[in-house]
Amino acid sequence: MEIFYWMVFGGLAAVVATLELSKTSRDRINTSSAFSSFKNNYLVVYSLMMAGDWLQGPYVYYLYSQYGFGKGDIGHLFIAGFGSSMLFGTIVGSLADKQGRKRASITYCITYILSCATKHSPEYKILMVGRVLGGIATSLLFSAFESWLVAEHFKRGFDQQWLSVTFSQAIFLGNGLVAIVSGLFGNVLVDTLALGPVAPFDAAACFLAIGMAIIMSSWTENYGDPSENKDLLTQFKGAAVVIASDEKITLLGAIQSLFEGSMYTFVFLWTPALSPNGEDIPHGFIFATFMLASMLGSSIASRLMARSSPKVESYMQIVFLISAAALLLPVITSFLVVPSGEKGGGISFSGCIQLIGFCTFEACVGIFWPSIMKMRSQYIPEEARSTIMNFFRIPLNIFVCIVLYNVNAYPIVFMFGMCSVFLFVASLLQKRLRFITESQRSRSQEWTAMKETGSEAEPLNI
Repeated sequence: MEIFYWMVFGGLAAVVATLELSKTSRDRINTSSAFSSFKNNYLVVYSLMMAGDWLQGPYVYYLYSQYGFGKGDIGHLFIAGFGSSMLFGTIVGSLADKQGRKRASITYCITYILSCATKHSPEYKILMVGRVLGGIATSLLFSAFESWLVAEHFKRGFDQQWLSVTFSQAIFLGNGLVAIVSGLFGNVLVDTLALGPVAPFDAAACFLAIGMAIIMSSWTENYGDPSENKDLLTQFKGAAVVIASDEKITLLGAIQSLFEGSMYTFVFLWTPALSPNGEDIPHGFIFATFMLASMLGSSIASRLMARSSPKVESYMQIVFLISAAALLLPVITSFLVVPSGEKGGGISFSGCIQLIGFCTFEACVGIFWPSIMKMRSQYIPEEARSTIMNFFRIPLNIFVCIVLYNVNAYPIVFMFGMCSVFLFVASLLQKRLRFITESQRSRSQEWTAMKETGSEAEPLNI
């Protein structure tokens, strides 16, 4: 393995270790022992859920190809997954609000375990059913657990700022450390132990089953709007009215869709971008490096959210601009760096520059997740939290399906340029969101000051 990869990985590891070990009281939020117990329980469950997801990711395409399916058939399977998430996501989100977030979390485990079981069959129809189940599970993973956490957090009377502690640590562990360990564990199962490409899916099912047992034994139920007189259509209409009537929620949904759409597009594009001429690159090691960069981002986010300034609405505008610049690098290098005509070999100079840019983007992803979670906890009303969060995923899934369907129709530099534009637009929308929140905060402070002035003057008038 070229020394360049080790330099990037080692540099990121050193920065992450330095940030974590150098935290002072100013970078930490003082909490209670009861909150720590609650937080640790959630982190264990969330880490197990993410392990079940990360174990599958690197081997889905490989498994399908081992069963003899071509690129077109595999593309249709992936589209089915995102399509089912789009079609059924809002429904399961509404059911989570109405029937309970704990039940929805258990449903996620069962659905994903069944999806893993379908991977034992080489039949295309059964694999398609598995992708549909996986799409439904994905919708629950990114809505039910966060909704349960936020509701339970406030039900137990914990301070709102403490949520940022759970969010940042969940991303640091679940989207960073667990992802790296899962990738290495999957590699051991498939390559070292030679158990075959289905082994990671069986291991994922085991982790999901353990997490489900913890949920069933230690979580209490909470709801959005459990009223019996509201059907699903009424819940949909209510959520749509909330989104349309509150500009902050509308902006938040658009920002989330633009960023996540760019993120999922990046997942499809980074491999051909780094090896355009069939260069031999260590995919697993690069993936681990990306996850380490994500851990760096979540560590930075934990420091930022522990302080009263800057506000999350302020620094996220800068994060989106950095993200846009990072994904613009493939476009820039295509014009400034002469491409190599040689086939195979190691990573090119252009690839090295792009890899650094991609690590920068992954660090921004690490900042994005806990920050967007914090903003969602502040702006989205509790009674329709899961429903609205899955509404946000509809344009995201439409966009990803379109990209998957046309991934070979446009040059890679065009796709990266498009993502860069989307991220720049997200920064503009974030600027608007910041302006609205600061204006409302200013008016609230003025109103409070007027009330206090009035109460002080009142005795003088008697």
